[in-house]
Formats: sequence, structure tokens, C-alpha cells
Amino acid sequence: MNLFDLSGKTALVTGANTGLGQGMALALASAGADIVSAGVSPADDTGEKVKALGRKFIDVSADLSSLEPVEKIVEAAKSEFGKIDILINNAGLIRREDSVNFSEKDWDDVMNVNIKGAFFLSQRVGREMIAQGYGKIINVASMLSFQGGIRVPSYTASKSAIAGITRLLANEWASKGININAIAPGYMATDNTAQLRDDEKRSSEILSRIPAGRWGLPSDLGGAVIFLASSASDYVNGAIIPVDGGWLAR
Repeated sequence: MNLFDLSGKTALVTGANTGLGQGMALALASAGADIVSAGVSPADDTGEKVKALGRKFIDVSADLSSLEPVEKIVEAAKSEFGKIDILINNAGLIRREDSVNFSEKDWDDVMNVNIKGAFFLSQRVGREMIAQGYGKIINVASMLSFQGGIRVPSYTASKSAIAGITRLLANEWASKGININAIAPGYMATDNTAQLRDDEKRSSEILSRIPAGRWGLPSDLGGAVIFLASSASDYVNGAIIPVDGGWLAR
């Protein structure tokens, strides 16, 4: 089980205040990692839960729709913990509208956070990881990294791009001791899916296709994120691991 031990590691998790980000941060903390949260919303609840697990926690206020806070995030993590071993690019936006009416603002807002921010934070943290000869970068992809979806054009584009950039960075950095992979959550019970879950017809359609027969929970990502963050995955690179209750299998 030492393969999965994250004691002494520092994990930077974006969007860790709630939902999937919080679930992954708590999983990493349970395996021994200290946590740096970065996002526009305070992560006080996450911080309390991480500390209750006996791990250290800092929260960096950062609007990830721009690149301005990238350096601040990295420097805060280094100042507190001396290094960044694990990066989880989780922060994301979704906007729903028919493609014929989709606005430029809704396109740009989603793309700026979901792919531009994720890439440039990976670039900056990647420099640190290359220098130390070790690191784990885990991007949060989606079922829409594989499928088209409906009424979410910028989200689909951004998550398809996440899959591509995961493979590209793996090609460039695997030889430098860095593992870059992605987790593709299925339909999860989070704020992003509230509209779908509130629509009785759409929710029923979704559940009927999930072999597990339920919406996923943030805690369902725990095993995958610990695996990809730990030495257990040292020869895994450029993979996109679905955690979807079997959605893609049907």
C-alpha cells in the first residue's frame, strides 16, 4: 500500500471549495498530502475537513478566468510547503444554450477557465516539476471529451481540448519524470449538473443509460485521483480514465 502513500506531498487543487474539487482534495489529504486550494470562492469548508484529517491546508484567492493569479498561486504554495508535487486542474465553468444562440461571452468565459487557465497553470507548475525531476498533473476531463453532448458547445470544446493537451504534455514531459493524465467524471451530482437533475425527463434519460443506476458523487473520484497522484501510476502517461458508472460502456 506504500505505492499509494502521499505523505510529505503537496497537492495544488483548483476549484477545491466544493463538488469534485473538494472530493479530490479530501481524498488526497486522506492519503497524506497537504493541500493548496486555489479559486475564486473561499474553501473554508474544505480547509476544515482537510485539517481534520491531520493535513495542512492553505487557500489562495484566485480568479482563474485570467492568467494574472498563476504566479501568485505557485509562489504561495512554494512559500508554505517548498514545492508542488501534484497539480489537479479541476476549476471549470459550463454554460448551457442552443448552439444557434450561443454568445461569444459564454464561449470565452468557459474556454478561459477550462482550457486556457488549465494549460498555463500546468506550464508554470510544470517548470517547477521539471526542475525537481518529479510531478503528477491530473486534468479533469469529461464524458464530453469523448462525446459531443448538446447545448454546451464551449464546454465540449474545452473538454475535448483537455484530452488533447493531456496527451501533448505527456509526450513532452514523461521523460522528465512527470506524469500527466486525466480523469473523466461521468454524470456527477454537483452544482454543474443541477439543471439536469432538476429536469425530471432529462435526469431519467441520463440515469437510464448509466449501468450503475445512479449519479456519481465527488467521493467516487477518490480512488482514481489517489492512483494518478501516487507512485502507483509512475508508468501511466497520457491516459484519460473514465469514472462514469459505466456510461461509456453502454
